[in-house]
Amino acid sequence: MSKMLASVNSLEEALIAQHAKVDIIDLKQPARGALGALDIVDVQTIVTALEQTSPISATVGDLPMQAELIFSDVEKMAETGVEYIKIGFFPDSDWASIINQLQVLTQRGLKLIAVLFADQQPDLNSISLFSGAGFNGIMLDTMNKTNGSLTQVMSLETIQEFVKSAKQQQLLCGLAGSLRESDIATLLPLQADYLGFRGALCVNHQRTAELDSESLLRIKAVLKN
Repeated sequence: MSKMLASVNSLEEALIAQHAKVDIIDLKQPARGALGALDIVDVQTIVTALEQTSPISATVGDLPMQAELIFSDVEKMAETGVEYIKIGFFPDSDWASIINQLQVLTQRGLKLIAVLFADQQPDLNSISLFSGAGFNGIMLDTMNKTNGSLTQVMSLETIQEFVKSAKQQQLLCGLAGSLRESDIATLLPLQADYLGFRGALCVNHQRTAELDSESLLRIKAVLKN
């Protein structure tokens, strides 16, 4: 069964997710982009407050595809104590050289999660590169949140192939991207390790609005039943 990842942007929201016993609490700032990062000091505050009661992931932001910059920001985020660090891989870039440099960090034991964007026609053949470099996982997301959910921008067949390939490479596999309650029944049979939500958990289903505890509990109930 797929677990639930809930994206939060503050300590208050993180505590709501913790109280609901969400499987993975994901730290990001939606107002700053698809993978907008929270400030390091805010991440540190949340990690300290939650006291390792829930696995925590955090994104380093919508960074340019520059190896040195990504490497530096991942190192800084790792110092906060988050368990997983998410890195967006954007199109038209030399992924191989970046992945190769980040291997130094995976060899130190850092758990890196690569994020590919379904609405940017990602090269799914690259999955083996992440596995070979010691990444812990890989996930699909969407860059343009106005184009609909993951299931509206990528065929179910392609999503299924992504999950299958990730599992063959022994990578933790996640699916996200403006997922709605109605997407759960469609995606659960694919058996991804987790499904990620933000907008569906918020007031008026707006990803930049406040987290709504009732919506979070409803999504969790649908996912677990």
